[in-house]
Amino acid sequence: MTVGSSKKARKTYLRTVQNVQMTSLALERSRIDNPPIEFSEGDARRLHHPHDDALVVTIQAGDYNIHRVLVDNGSLADILYYPTFQQMGFGRERLVPTNAPLVGFGGARVLPLGVVTLVVTIGDYPQRITQNVTFLVVDYSSAYNAIIGRPTLNSWKAVTSTYHLMIKFPTDYGIGELRGNQVSACECYVAMMEMDNHIQAMNIEER
Repeated sequence: MTVGSSKKARKTYLRTVQNVQMTSLALERSRIDNPPIEFSEGDARRLHHPHDDALVVTIQAGDYNIHRVLVDNGSLADILYYPTFQQMGFGRERLVPTNAPLVGFGGARVLPLGVVTLVVTIGDYPQRITQNVTFLVVDYSSAYNAIIGRPTLNSWKAVTSTYHLMIKFPTDYGIGELRGNQVSACECYVAMMEMDNHIQAMNIEER
């Protein structure tokens, strides 16, 4: 899933990336701000193998724990599905208008209802992150409640492993972890395969 933008904006972004790369090559220096992030076989012990399951996690957003959140490195946007938005007790007045369409793999365009910014927390104390995340809210059928895409993964400096079904990220107190739920991943897969025009029942709970 990508976000549509103007041709001029894309060209400007390309020039910016090229300039950053040229500057980095000229500096030729390395800096270590955080300890290295590594995965081991021990991280995958709780999983059924072999598997090709998606990375599906639970995040804390405001006063709610939102389950069935897909971690998608291929998504250029963070997405919150409208039924979840409603179950969190929000009304449309909370949405900020946007005209940036979402483009799916098939080229179909979906216009979001708007954007909403929520305080999201992941990880266990004290290795946790709390940041504002701006979601595009879409009225679209999905087995998932939300999608975490590249904007937030990059802001977390997160490293994902689909083999280990885990995210690791640096914090001021060491490397934090967020494990995926393999059962939820399987349930979402089955639901997506069986989905018709009805929106799947969403699963969020108040903390």
